Amino acid sequence: MTIIMNIHWVGLSLLATWPAIAAAAGVDAPRVFQCSGAALAAARERAVDGDPAMTPILKALRDRADALLNDEPFSIVKNAHPLPAVDPHDYVSLAPYYWPNPDTPNGLPYIRRDGERNPEAREYDARTFSAFSDHVWNLALAGYMTGDERYSRRAALLLRTWFIDRPTRMNPNLDHGQFVKGENVGRGTGIIESNRFLPVLDGVGLLQKSDSWSADDQSKLQDWFRAYLKWLHESPNGLAESRATNNHSTWYDVQDTTYLLFVGDEAAARKVVEAAKTKRIAAQIEPDGRMPRELTRTKSWGYSCFNVKALTTLADLGQRLDVDLWTYRSADGRSIRAALDFLLPFATGQQKWPHQQISRFDSKELLLPLRRAAIALKDRKYVEAMTQLQGSPDGDRLNVLGFQTPEQTKP
Repeated sequence: MTIIMNIHWVGLSLLATWPAIAAAAGVDAPRVFQCSGAALAAARERAVDGDPAMTPILKALRDRADALLNDEPFSIVKNAHPLPAVDPHDYVSLAPYYWPNPDTPNGLPYIRRDGERNPEAREYDARTFSAFSDHVWNLALAGYMTGDERYSRRAALLLRTWFIDRPTRMNPNLDHGQFVKGENVGRGTGIIESNRFLPVLDGVGLLQKSDSWSADDQSKLQDWFRAYLKWLHESPNGLAESRATNNHSTWYDVQDTTYLLFVGDEAAARKVVEAAKTKRIAAQIEPDGRMPRELTRTKSWGYSCFNVKALTTLADLGQRLDVDLWTYRSADGRSIRAALDFLLPFATGQQKWPHQQISRFDSKELLLPLRRAAIALKDRKYVEAMTQLQGSPDGDRLNVLGFQTPEQTKP
């Protein structure tokens, strides 16, 4: 039995059937946004009750968390930022697909090579941000599932270091996200990197019953995200990203909705999701399901799946707000289902992907959207395709909650 332990590839519930998720709705569920709090709570109950089927899963959780316990708290102030007059508390990342210009003596301005990642990007804050996100989620999850306060205490320390403690906290902006050397000091496209906050907030939800995370901690973290939302809504970078016409704007909406829910503004979150019907679904998906803006990329399969991940994530968030994106269909047939159905035969091997894909074609890129669709739409073809891509029925049961975070596949 293989247990997948990526950052948010939960693999916890051992739920044998889809209705079991609904049956768990009565348990005291943690407030999470990217996966099922009810199913997490049901899995925890099984662990507490000593279900032997949970033993290997708990061991994997402990092994992963034990390996993270001694890593130093992460902070962006420890990184050198070679940009003039940049506050050390500001997040800085290099545009990953930009490289030195071979036609200029100093290599400036950098030029774009879509899909080819410049290793220089590792020298900035993106790598630290990713590690922080990974640690918080895995430690909080281990603490929640095992009751071992060491894990929860460490996750809480990481959160306070990154968001709250004044000497080390990150300023609530991404003014310098994905800057291009010789051209600018930051771009709206960098906001996609704050997708890494999504598993962090789920980790916070798993700490709510821990003595290591206080009401004061929660209040201060909500204040941080209120400030970040203000920047997201009002800054030039935030406004630019909201107006993007590809996956960037969809993930912007996922972030916006999640953060608004986290701070308790359901009315504003509902408006974001409702507007996505025309601003994202109808604008980005053709009636036959193609997403032209993703098909122009050098990793067209990966980015098509990436956008569908965002759309299906947003649709799941919409269910919490009584906004139905899952069955929304424009007058000429543009819908999430159309996008899924367009990609499905390529994922299952019935057809060969005809567009450019400079990296390995990975059919499992579509697994998360299929899982969400199987639960939301109750269409057997999505269940069957998901089972095929997962590899085995047992693996499927292990990963009912397998809601992988965005940064696992894209910057």
